[in-house]
Amino acid sequence: MGRKAGEFVKQRGGYEAFIPYPLAPDITYDDELRLLLSQADAALARLDGVTEVLPNPDIFVAMYMKKEALLSAQIEGTQVSLQGVLEFEANLKPKEDIRDIREVLNYIRAMHYGIEQLRKTDLNLDIINESHKILLAGTRGSERKPGNYKDRQNFLGMPGCTIFEAAFVPPPPEKIEELMQDLEKFIKQKDSLPVLIKTALIHSQFETIHPYLDGNGRMGRLLITYYLYWTKSLRRPLLYLSFYLKKFKPEYSENLNKI
Repeated sequence: MGRKAGEFVKQRGGYEAFIPYPLAPDITYDDELRLLLSQADAALARLDGVTEVLPNPDIFVAMYMKKEALLSAQIEGTQVSLQGVLEFEANLKPKEDIRDIREVLNYIRAMHYGIEQLRKTDLNLDIINESHKILLAGTRGSERKPGNYKDRQNFLGMPGCTIFEAAFVPPPPEKIEELMQDLEKFIKQKDSLPVLIKTALIHSQFETIHPYLDGNGRMGRLLITYYLYWTKSLRRPLLYLSFYLKKFKPEYSENLNKI
């Protein structure tokens, strides 16, 4: 892309926060990108077609979704196993922290909620905010304004670091409403962007805005599946990237920061 993604703006506290520009991508499609995009499109089509040959696709999707919820929580540092989740669902007493297990189950509930809404309406900020509220209900983040945009500055960095040592300082609270409305416009606008590229741009812009005090990573990963389902690129919520992002977390974080 030839256009800058945003700018660093000095804040009252003396630190700089990154303010992204509204998405208006100018993408150069070189031979490598065209090949990768062609391969990814073919893989997505094969994945979508898999559900047509499975004897009971709903059971497969349900277990696959559970595995994704588990991995998405583990990326955020949650220590919980599939066994613990299944024990909890079977009304057995798991050895693991109930709050960790609830994070996984909330992810599944949020996914179900989002998919149900997208059968009836467009992907919008109300669905995103309500999904975030479901994600954090009854967990360690439940006191951090679930379903509402942040009311104080957050930042990303090593544990114990100050905002001046942070790896990334996202936009301040007063910018969030406008930035999220711009993102919603981009999601809904009709354009010629390939669906996978647009999905990636939506995800990266959401993570750059970092609109909530907690749960931004999980919500950003949910958005990937939401958008592909809403655009009918997938007939069932089948594409989950948490395994890949967990495996390549340093590269993933580095590429986000390069934006």
